[in-house]
Amino acid sequence: MNTGTVAAGSMKTSASPTREPPLGAHLSSAGGTANAPPRATLIGADAFQLFTKQANRWAERECETEEIESFRTAVIASGARVTCAHDSYLINLASPDPTLRARSIASFEAELRRSSALGLDYLVSHPGNYMDDRASGIARNADGIVEALEHTRPTTMLLLETTAGQGTVLGATFEELADLIGRVPSHLRDRVGVCLDSCHVYSAGYDLVSDYDGVISRFDDVIGLNRLRMLHLNDSKTPFASRKDRHELIGEGSLGALPFQRIMTDPRLATVARVIETPKLEPEVTDRRMLALLRSYASAGGDAPVG
Repeated sequence: MNTGTVAAGSMKTSASPTREPPLGAHLSSAGGTANAPPRATLIGADAFQLFTKQANRWAERECETEEIESFRTAVIASGARVTCAHDSYLINLASPDPTLRARSIASFEAELRRSSALGLDYLVSHPGNYMDDRASGIARNADGIVEALEHTRPTTMLLLETTAGQGTVLGATFEELADLIGRVPSHLRDRVGVCLDSCHVYSAGYDLVSDYDGVISRFDDVIGLNRLRMLHLNDSKTPFASRKDRHELIGEGSLGALPFQRIMTDPRLATVARVIETPKLEPEVTDRRMLALLRSYASAGGDAPVG
């Protein structure tokens, strides 16, 4: 494995699993963050993702002691093994506009502070939209990450999420993610990992259907599987290499069942947490059905089709 770009070997490797990897969904935090863990219990999840604020508003907030205690107590009661937040969709650390970028960095730091206060394992973040020049955008994005990490406590790991590559969005190639991580100074780099979204990588041109092993091997060669800390399991409403981010229910989109069967039985991914962000027709019913389907793929073991 090539570790020259991102020094992947600097991160600790998880021990061999003794049970299935954590599996869950992105859940509503309506009514307060402490309401999310019980919703995980209702769908049979032992991992979950949430927003710690309204994702489409700039308004920031701090977590008060009562919220922190209530949330942490609820997590313990739920039995969740992995918890994470997704940051605001408004954040653009790669923006060439100085005002927007400054606001984005401040919001990003606030996301990290809330995640740390709540005791979350990870904060998932999309790389930004460069809008002018790709190389300059990568540099701005990396600098914004470094600034935020320098100003926050090292209790929540940042996970850069693979993107579908629409327009001038960064992060659609493994090489770009490796470049971003490689620009983070070595003393901060252990705080950065990757979240791979199945819909996004397929839409970006990584063929999980016809070349599953090639895609996973490519990720390992360029970034390193020890940096892969979360999988977003989503089918796609759009065709291969569409460059569009449109999630579909597992097995009902252009990826179909095969890649998810491979993911759920791949020993290389056996310690990686996984979360669905599929459409919620009836949130509790649909999420429970999707998780049951994924677990059925895992229980099939070696009988799952190989692609």
